[in-house]
Amino acid sequence: MAIQHFLSIADLTPSDLMRLVQRSLAIKKGCFDDRLKGKTVGVYFKKTSTRTRTAFTVGALKLGATVVSYGPGDLQTNTGETAEDTGRVLSSYLDAIVIRTADNIAEMRALAQQDSMGVINAMSEFEHPTQAIADLCTLAEHFGQLEGLHVLYLGEGNNTATALALALGQIPGMRLSLFTPEGYGLPSEFLQKAAEFCGRSGAIVEEFHDPDCLPSNVDVVYTTRWQTTGSSKPDPNWRVAFRPFSVTSDIMLRAGKRSRTIFMHDLPAVRGEDVKSEVLEGPQSVAFVQAANKLYSAMAILEMCVTPNLSISAANGAETLEFAQIHSR
Repeated sequence: MAIQHFLSIADLTPSDLMRLVQRSLAIKKGCFDDRLKGKTVGVYFKKTSTRTRTAFTVGALKLGATVVSYGPGDLQTNTGETAEDTGRVLSSYLDAIVIRTADNIAEMRALAQQDSMGVINAMSEFEHPTQAIADLCTLAEHFGQLEGLHVLYLGEGNNTATALALALGQIPGMRLSLFTPEGYGLPSEFLQKAAEFCGRSGAIVEEFHDPDCLPSNVDVVYTTRWQTTGSSKPDPNWRVAFRPFSVTSDIMLRAGKRSRTIFMHDLPAVRGEDVKSEVLEGPQSVAFVQAANKLYSAMAILEMCVTPNLSISAANGAETLEFAQIHSR
């Protein structure tokens, strides 16, 4: 097989996750080349994007690839061509396609019904898997390890939260406490899948709905925008249920280990809503480092999908990193 798809964190093994994290951090240290020279990457976004679209475009260019961009109205799927036929045709031209859609993953899996073009999920309705790799990269870089970290997530059980649960559930010793408003939690099938991973890894993924019962001494407080890609909610008064989950300085004090606890946000943030500005701009925030790391994780994912048989350590002799060697501060 000449390529590999990246559709869901659930499709990856724990060793896949570690490989991508280590490779992302190696790329950040400058250990990359133009191994995608002569390759062509399609970037197809049907929804808005600042970080993910730019990260994959710039990442592909840095690796030597040519990039072709498509907007939401550009492909003939809009006039009735099936996703399977579109994928079959595009695979004659492209080595990989990075796609963001507001729909479920079915369209991406249909595009993946061929074996010469890697399909990368840059966010679907229920999962944002590339974000999870950037998140793990940020955690490993900051703490020098992943095992034993406790992440507190506040807000909607959206696609970022789903990917986080599927990823952290595979890593031994990690703990994810999801605090979501009643009725806005993770879809049950994803919580069940995360629980299956936890059963094998020893990790803990739990969901709660009472913001008055937050855990203490967590390593990370994480939130996301309450309206993913600006989507609306059927309940016009939904903000009332979400307000207690806004990350404030008080929550950072209640849940954290003083200055050790970091704040993460996948961005964009709505200041004063999902997070207060003093937290986002405060000394504990690594949200903008996290955003920068999307570039390096995008490059690692592109390498994995376009050149899956290339060993990480083969191209640059010193690329195999142990987490004990990784410290950002």
